Amino acid sequence: MIQSVKVPNKTKVSREKPSLGALLYSPREMNGLFKAEFRARGFQEMKDRYTIRIPHWNREIKGAFKQVDFVKDRVLIEVQFGKYAFMFYDLAKFQYFFNESKAEVGVEIVPCHALQSQMSSGVSYGEQLVYDIERLRKHFPAVPVKIILLDVELSEAERLERERLVAAQPEPETLEDQEES
Repeated sequence: MIQSVKVPNKTKVSREKPSLGALLYSPREMNGLFKAEFRARGFQEMKDRYTIRIPHWNREIKGAFKQVDFVKDRVLIEVQFGKYAFMFYDLAKFQYFFNESKAEVGVEIVPCHALQSQMSSGVSYGEQLVYDIERLRKHFPAVPVKIILLDVELSEAERLERERLVAAQPEPETLEDQEES
């Protein structure tokens, strides 16, 4: 299904100082494409409403909720083109629905670093999420999670430019390197 989403050319004109006027991929447009594909295949939004009550606190918050973009057959799916905090919060929502016996697995679909670099600032990338989950070492989330990193097909010129930029970056430390330090 993910492969059936055809990301259009860069359509968003940047208004940010470092890339003023540059064409970028539009998170809003990409979200819309995913929503159409998931809905066409019977996935629905799930929203669980509740009232917040805290012990020894005399106030209530009515109408609070947890929401997930797509659910079908106890599989939760979030497509996230937002800030890193939202990626991590999606894991907390997966955990919530898992604890409520409303889900068996969570799937987080996020841009890879290379795609993120062609989007607005503020969009995060999935490699950071995977890196952090590995360091939590089975403590969080306790729900099974699949992280899917998205990229787009590039023209030959774009591919060569990306390879040049990647080659110029220092090699990141691996988990094993950090443990040896």
